[in-house]
Amino acid sequence: MFRITPGRRAILGAAVAAALTVSLSACGEESDTSTGTTGSAPSAAADTSLADKVPASIKSTGKLVIGTDSTYAPSEFLDTDGKTIVGFDVDLFNAVGQKLGLKTEWQTAKFDSIIPGVGSGKYNVGVSSFTINKDRMKEVNMISYFSAGTQWAAKTGATINPDDACGKKIAVQTSTVQADDIAARSKKCTEAGKAKITVDQYQAQSDATNAVVTGKDDAMLADSPVAAYAVKQTGGQLALLGDIYDSAPYGYAVGKDQTEFANVIAEAVKALIADGTYKTVLDKWGVAAGAIDAPAVNPAS
Repeated sequence: MFRITPGRRAILGAAVAAALTVSLSACGEESDTSTGTTGSAPSAAADTSLADKVPASIKSTGKLVIGTDSTYAPSEFLDTDGKTIVGFDVDLFNAVGQKLGLKTEWQTAKFDSIIPGVGSGKYNVGVSSFTINKDRMKEVNMISYFSAGTQWAAKTGATINPDDACGKKIAVQTSTVQADDIAARSKKCTEAGKAKITVDQYQAQSDATNAVVTGKDDAMLADSPVAAYAVKQTGGQLALLGDIYDSAPYGYAVGKDQTEFANVIAEAVKALIADGTYKTVLDKWGVAAGAIDAPAVNPAS
């Protein structure tokens, strides 16, 4: 469910939420003007040595204005009140702001407008599960903070092998790289004289998840944090299968002329890793598998 450049790596549908079904969402058409604040989350102590390094132009405002596409659970999405922006990206970057002695102001925006908004100065930072790549690093500085790839999940206790799913029924969200992935796997099955994989495609990831929970499908594959969140939200009915693959780092986006500030943000993430706040946030959202230990500015891709 990554969108391809200029998106994450694939086109996602609209956000979907339900009681037992997972609040899993995708990149849709959001207003550029809506704003939201965040609810309770792990907090971090301010670090005066880092706060002193914040550029004066930002420090004088006392806050960071953040652009985000709030349609992508569990990274960033609207809570049940329809206006509060929540998610592991939100909790984690709020903690970054706290380390720097700054408040955070989150603004919902269309995904493809965020990086241009950072470049124009509309936003101090873009936080929206941006996969770091060379094209984006030409426009903005990017600070790595998480790693995401593709992950499989099935009913707890299932013994399905993702590398040999021939003859199985597999759920996937439509128009994602995972849909292409499973189609290629099915082709390999038939070329080897085995039964094809029956691929059930769903507009909403929550529907794909429910198909596995109810037994309609044998397994699913999705963006790794989304799959991990599904396992967490279904109360143990699902379990992850195999390892994450095709991983790539997510990055915060700051202005190309803000390299000094980018380095300060990277230091703040390192401080959060060191004091345990980073792990607490990822554990809260069930996405600890994507943890990194060495945040960097504009890492080689």
